[in-house]
Amino acid sequence: MKCKLTNIRIITNGEQDVIESGEVLFDKQGILDVGQTVETGEEQVTEFDGTGLTVLPSMIDSHVHLGMDASPDPFAKMKEEEAADIAFRAVKQGQEFLAAGITAVRNLGTRYNADINYRNAVEEGTITGPRVFAAGRPIVMTGGHGHVMAIEADGCEEVTKAARAQLKAGADVLKMMATGGVLTKGTDPGAVQLSEEEMRCICQEAEHVSKTTAAHTIGTEGIKNAIRAGVTTIEHAYMLDTEAVELMIEKGTFLVPTLIAPRLILDQPGSVPEYMISKVQKIIDDHSVSFQMALEAGVPIAAGTDAGTPFNVPGLLADELALMVSNGMSEKEAIRSATIMAAKAVRADGLIGSIEKGKAADLLVVEGNPLDDIGALKNPSFVFIGGKLFYEANKNPALQK
Repeated sequence: MKCKLTNIRIITNGEQDVIESGEVLFDKQGILDVGQTVETGEEQVTEFDGTGLTVLPSMIDSHVHLGMDASPDPFAKMKEEEAADIAFRAVKQGQEFLAAGITAVRNLGTRYNADINYRNAVEEGTITGPRVFAAGRPIVMTGGHGHVMAIEADGCEEVTKAARAQLKAGADVLKMMATGGVLTKGTDPGAVQLSEEEMRCICQEAEHVSKTTAAHTIGTEGIKNAIRAGVTTIEHAYMLDTEAVELMIEKGTFLVPTLIAPRLILDQPGSVPEYMISKVQKIIDDHSVSFQMALEAGVPIAAGTDAGTPFNVPGLLADELALMVSNGMSEKEAIRSATIMAAKAVRADGLIGSIEKGKAADLLVVEGNPLDDIGALKNPSFVFIGGKLFYEANKNPALQK
């Protein structure tokens, strides 16, 4: 059955940009038409009056960890869990992402490749969940950041084999650790881990089969190693410098800043381990400065939350966008970072990220105008995925019709 949104503000992210009081016609096959007015034909149509509402492409969280529990020390918990524990949690989290208007996620690290299996179950219709671009297990040096959920490998030969193993398992994106991190005890966040050569070998394997790559980065040298190696996206990037920013512009490297993740750790003193607090306190100011440098220079930015890290529960992408706005990004740029730019980062902009004829009907409807108040994104009125109504405010949060 066809659905039609009427009398609604449309943020298209396409050639028409913003349409005031327009119409969108769609079904499970995709968006059939969009404009000031659209013809429905003779077929029966379900109409939604959008007076006072805005529709935009539903959001994409470009950095999540399905199955990680957002506890004060997630790696400690994960180390003791079975694959089924992680898989069951991922199913619940998928529902939470959808209810928040996030209909696609890029998963950058889960033990047992549980995210790959989850993605397959969603695509087969076994479960209802967001579209998933899955990395499975990250590739790290021996003892490197995130080794609890990762493949440990050293040297070009070993990392190449690890990359091929992940591609064989069905990974859409290869994740690697260029530096130490906050959550892994005993690692210095700024220290170089995988070398430029090792990361280049991983990137080459991904490119051979038209897959993307992502690198966890905190310290400056590790950031530049990853950019020169050819990664698609730089994650976090707490310590950018001018050279790193220029390299990103030159190579078209995306930044996924995850501004919210360290702030959630600092908001919980006495709950998270002290070593995490102390690491974050040393680098959090650099994080904002780096984001502002990248923004001013025109680095392409895709929004992500790092969901699964301490207190970072599914559905906080609107809060991440609010932080980006408070650090100098316009509301329009912030929305684009969580829609069309995020779609470009996973090379899926032909399918999602904008409201255009022929694209998937993944739609988020909110009250008011998020172009004036980004906080409007925190309270969805309707969420559609694949043309199917998943969420309606004040009703069952998982209609699954």
